[in-house]
Amino acid sequence: MDVCRRANFPARRSDSAHPTTRRPPSAAVVTLRGTPTGGNSARCAACSATGTEYATGSHGMFTGIVEELGEIVGTEQLVDAARLTIRGPLVTSDAGHGDSIAVNGVCLTVVEVVNGDCFTVDVMAETLNRSGIGKLDTGAKVNLERAAALNSRLGGHLVQGHVDGTGTVLSRKPSENWDVVRISLPDSIARYVVEKGSITVDGVSLTVSGLGVSEAAEPGARDWFEVSLIPTTLALTTLGHAAVGTTVNLEVDVIAKYVERLQQRGA
Repeated sequence: MDVCRRANFPARRSDSAHPTTRRPPSAAVVTLRGTPTGGNSARCAACSATGTEYATGSHGMFTGIVEELGEIVGTEQLVDAARLTIRGPLVTSDAGHGDSIAVNGVCLTVVEVVNGDCFTVDVMAETLNRSGIGKLDTGAKVNLERAAALNSRLGGHLVQGHVDGTGTVLSRKPSENWDVVRISLPDSIARYVVEKGSITVDGVSLTVSGLGVSEAAEPGARDWFEVSLIPTTLALTTLGHAAVGTTVNLEVDVIAKYVERLQQRGA
């Protein structure tokens, strides 16, 4: 059975034909855990096992348009982090050490390219605890997107890859042309979410189609939102098979945060 073997590659390579995807190796499941370290989001400092940035200062910007459905083929528990090996022939085709790739909406930095179609990333404890990455096992499918270039089309919206919180799939209603999925909305970010606005769910840029409140919520609170998933999203992302109870990463529109901050400073 083929596995992702380590190989030496230059930091950057020109575009080339994508390697044929092989079956992932069988591996024992490693539970990814970390120690809470505080902070408001799972930020891109997860790019380094030490919690510091690479000398390149790599911070990607994304669009929320998933390029490829990848697969976790290996996990390794480190002292204060976890190392993931992910198969993704498309996003790895021009990747090198220090490049940013969004994995289920979490900005991570490539540590090493393995066998031409896999890459490794180190995920620190804060990110493991503040995102759904820590719950993923070997064999799990993940949404992958390379950092946008200045000439990229902005098909979704500006996505930083800094997870603001997690939600839980509460229900999904399939119809002939789309699925309506309801997801819990943490109170800490509810004020940034508006109907017809943008939100990132596991790295997918989506439009909020509805907001609501459950019977158990506090008066005036909004504790769920809905998105309508078209066939393309259902077929090409992990959201197509996200069952009720699944944890998903959420990132709100950063513009809303800037507006709030400016209002506070001007008050």
